[in-house]
Amino acid sequence: MKKLLPLFAMAAFLAMGSAHAADSCDTKAIDKNGKPLAGAAKTSFMKKCQKETAAAACEPKAVDKNGKALAGAAKNSFMKKCEADTKG
Repeated sequence: MKKLLPLFAMAAFLAMGSAHAADSCDTKAIDKNGKPLAGAAKTSFMKKCQKETAAAACEPKAVDKNGKALAGAAKNSFMKKCEADTKG
């Protein structure tokens, strides 16, 4: 049971992070005239915003076991997996 507790904590943390990202993207969904976006424009904006938010959250974690930043294929693989995990 003690081994499962960190897993549950991590899952709860990730769930809260993606919910918070959706809220912040929703508040940013405003056109250049200050009106809220609607329809396809809002859908497109939300998709792009959530992807960028996930990438920004994963970027600092992209380090190897020695603490050096990942590069190339290793970084691409890590970022893809991290973003998928963040989406849930």
